[in-house]
Amino acid sequence: MSPRATPDHPLPGHAVCLDLRGEAPAHDHDAAVRAALAAPQRGPDRRFLVLDDASRLVEHQLLYERLSSYGPAQVVCLAVGAPGERNLRRSLTLRPPAAGVLWLLDASHDTALRPLVDVLATPEVFDAALRALGDVVHGVAVPSVRVLEHDLTDEARARSWRQAVEGLSGPDVPDRAAPTEGVPPELALLLDESVPRSLAGHDWLPAHGRAGAQLRACEEALDDAVEGHDRVRGPAGLLTRVGRSYDLPGDIERLAEALARFRTTVADAFAAAGGSRLTAEHRGQLRERGIELPEMPREISRAGIVPALRDHTHELIDRRLPLRSVAARLAALSARSAPAGSAARLARLDEICGVEETRRLSARYPFLAGGSRAVAAGVTAALAFVAGLWPVLGWALGPAVGVLAAALARLMLRHRPNRSPDGRLDGGGSTGAAPRLFGGLLGGAAGAGTGQLLGLPVWAGALTAALALAAVVLLALRDWTRAVDDWWSRADPEDARRVLREIHELVVTTAVHDWLFAEVRHHCSDGAGTVARLLRSLAATADAYDDENERADEYGVPNGSVYGDAPGDPYRTEKRKERADTSTGGGAAWSWQDWADSAGDDAWSDRGSDRRDDPSPASAPVASPPASGASTHVAPAHAGSSPSWLERRYGDGGPALVDTLVGDLVHGTVRILDACWAGIERDPANAGRLPLDERLTELLHETRTRLERDVAASPPSGAEEDPGERPDAARLTGVAPDAIARLLAADDPERTVPLCGPEHLRLLSHDPSAVRQVRFVPEAMRRGVTGDDIWRGTAEDVVWTGAGRHAGVLRLVPLRADVVRTVREEEAGAP
Repeated sequence: MSPRATPDHPLPGHAVCLDLRGEAPAHDHDAAVRAALAAPQRGPDRRFLVLDDASRLVEHQLLYERLSSYGPAQVVCLAVGAPGERNLRRSLTLRPPAAGVLWLLDASHDTALRPLVDVLATPEVFDAALRALGDVVHGVAVPSVRVLEHDLTDEARARSWRQAVEGLSGPDVPDRAAPTEGVPPELALLLDESVPRSLAGHDWLPAHGRAGAQLRACEEALDDAVEGHDRVRGPAGLLTRVGRSYDLPGDIERLAEALARFRTTVADAFAAAGGSRLTAEHRGQLRERGIELPEMPREISRAGIVPALRDHTHELIDRRLPLRSVAARLAALSARSAPAGSAARLARLDEICGVEETRRLSARYPFLAGGSRAVAAGVTAALAFVAGLWPVLGWALGPAVGVLAAALARLMLRHRPNRSPDGRLDGGGSTGAAPRLFGGLLGGAAGAGTGQLLGLPVWAGALTAALALAAVVLLALRDWTRAVDDWWSRADPEDARRVLREIHELVVTTAVHDWLFAEVRHHCSDGAGTVARLLRSLAATADAYDDENERADEYGVPNGSVYGDAPGDPYRTEKRKERADTSTGGGAAWSWQDWADSAGDDAWSDRGSDRRDDPSPASAPVASPPASGASTHVAPAHAGSSPSWLERRYGDGGPALVDTLVGDLVHGTVRILDACWAGIERDPANAGRLPLDERLTELLHETRTRLERDVAASPPSGAEEDPGERPDAARLTGVAPDAIARLLAADDPERTVPLCGPEHLRLLSHDPSAVRQVRFVPEAMRRGVTGDDIWRGTAEDVVWTGAGRHAGVLRLVPLRADVVRTVREEEAGAP
């Protein structure tokens, strides 16, 4: 039986087992009863499975009465008899319907008791056996048993457990490599630099504040400069005095100064409230600098952070991510949500608007018009040549074109936009007036001489002169516009609009995430970091969990099957020898862990030798096909590894075993964390030091115990999971349940093995109708893809147990009426 089925570690819902064998003072029976009474039991029914010497039932009457001292109790007594006993004396306390006795005749060794006790401790079998004993004469019977056990090989159990623990803890994952996508909206708002919708219309820099006034001064200066540029770049800027009414260099200088003041105010605000937590004093300092903070928006609150963090953690764990992967994601979330303080934004402010930006705006850029001087002289010469083709008048018109081009170039220089009207600011310039004049004179003279030789008509000369003059003016206007735009682009004052926008966005981002959300971000960062540390601690505990050492130290039971060993397992044999060498002998009180696993001395195993020549099916193991994709190892019924009435079938594990174990561990871990969220909400720093190792160790023990008890077919204790939703036994063990179905369907008394010797058969009743029978099968063996087809021929009185890995038949054979004697209290005497 499972080592946890002792009074110190009872299985939930199972009968509490205690041993009253042996004589005092070597065995403290009072302590055993006290421990049994202290063991918790579910519901109003208190069940006790007692092992006792058949010769001491009357002597222990008061001990049995004490089992009912806390309320009504049901007792099934396994009375172990000696080979020479021929009658049984019992007290009134052990009469039906609250009690019954199973007399085990000539059972001098404990090996075969372990699986029998495990079967009877199951609540469904316990209740059915007690009801059957109530129908038997005197409530005393000799059991006749045939049991099939479906289990895992030691290698499969160790492998599946190792994979389950690895699936729970997982490998180490660097925090920086962990993604933070898929977080709830409440947490996503803290990770990016977006602004809540409810704050979209808030005026962060009001006009009456210092920063707001400086921002608007920048915008006004920029608007004035843009307006002046638009007016100056046209023909009016060159040909009229409109351009002199705009002071573009002064507007740009004013913009640079206002931008520098605005940047200084913002930098001062960032430094003044540069801490990671915003205080009332900080709010006052920000208000003095013209930054107005609103109240906390409705989209986020401190109270909603931990619930969102809990939901996010549950969602990650439910995706079966290992604990370390979840911890890495939460650690990354903690790092990204931690506020660095507004002082950390100063570097970004320098990137947006550093000293170089204001210096660039304040710089003086020359005004350059006309392009290449040689090209300008050539173009003017060509136009003057065309104008000089008019005979006679060409001598005046040709040079006049050159003079006009030079005059327009001189006018560009005089009206250049980089010079203030008062001359205070002047970037200088060059428009190429001299090359134009020189080229025009040469071209005009050449054109006049050519016109005289050609003798063009008057209309042709007039047309060429008009075209030349018009071309000179149009080219001058083009050069002016290009030169003004070129100077404007080099000065680039409009880039200040981008700078102002980015500074404003930086102020809003800082106000929201570093000032307004500072407390919430701290809470999120601390909470996520705490959960990450807890998960890493749990993963480390799971990795360090050594089930063999834990169970050997606490219970003295090795890993694997808790009733017997798979054939050919030297590790088990060595562990048993180690425990035998360290045993203190018979002076210590008996416990369930003291049973040896060897069946070499099994008294009931020897009984099978009397039936080995019997060709009936009872003398051979029942074969069944293995589950798909798995192999099945059958331990023969008469092999030395188990009693003759117990047939063990070992599987290599089904396809759902590891996933089921991981799911149980994951859900248990979630329950462990659920107890921490209130502490994380109150004080994340102290919550990170919560001792969870013991609770996780208990979860690992409980899951490992269920793995050994019924291959995790039953749900974890305290889980809300419907047992019917768990995988069937075949998908967990890899062993098909066909042999069990055939055993239950074959109503053959010869298939069971009576737990008595041949010399005791004359003590039994020979009335077949007086025999009572209990068929039992774990519910997990009925579930699965096979449905109820293989159970269709099974008897209707089958007891479907909620847990366990044993199925079979328990026949209760009554004794002759003169064999059992009931001793009244006055005859019993003091124990």
